[in-house]
Amino acid sequence: MTKQPRPLLVRRVPDELPALQQGWAEFEELVGLRGRKFYGLVDVAANEYLLATVPRDDDPADAWGLARFELPGGDYLRTVLRGEPPELYSRIGPAMQELESLTTVDKERYLVEFYKRHNEIELWVPVHGSA
Repeated sequence: MTKQPRPLLVRRVPDELPALQQGWAEFEELVGLRGRKFYGLVDVAANEYLLATVPRDDDPADAWGLARFELPGGDYLRTVLRGEPPELYSRIGPAMQELESLTTVDKERYLVEFYKRHNEIELWVPVHGSA
């Protein structure tokens, strides 16, 4: 699938389970859940995870002090996970690894988790050319 670049508001945390758990709880509390689209972006080389949401017109002018960021567009290989948290979250790592094994990953872009619904997550692996 091909995606267009997307503006996001982000907070960076280490790509480690305790930091992710604490980071998501604080991030969701900060921006609120209602009407939000959430993303998790993984920078494997930097061992960094970006907690992200799409900015809205009603966000405060200072955007809660979050960094503005553009998710690069391009081609991605995608899969969808469905289930109930927290079991759903435990499947992200293995599913992402499986997707990565199917293609040549574009390491200049982020691995993406798109939290579509509370029980549905899209995983995107960036690829070179058509996916």
